[in-house]
Amino acid sequence: MSRTADGKCQVMEEKSVKAMVMEQIEILLEGASGSISSETPLVGSSSALDSMKLVQLCIILEDIASEMGFEFDWTSEAAMSKSRGMFRSAGALSDEFLRQMHEKI
Repeated sequence: MSRTADGKCQVMEEKSVKAMVMEQIEILLEGASGSISSETPLVGSSSALDSMKLVQLCIILEDIASEMGFEFDWTSEAAMSKSRGMFRSAGALSDEFLRQMHEKI
């Protein structure tokens, strides 16, 4: 992954990863929820996904990460923390995917 001095590549990469995560959520919801935003909760009483669909999403993201050359870890204790975990929102999940991607590639 090449980066330009002005960070354009990184911004584009972030947008495409966030769009990919949102797209995967929408596919799992089968169009039932309307619009997904970065604030859409993934855990808790107002979650967009039930627990089975959340696991499916994580397995899909594992597969995508593997194709990209890194391992996506979604099983840590921090991941399950409702207040600070990666599942608190769709945006938090995409941010964590990006963080792990940058850390491991």
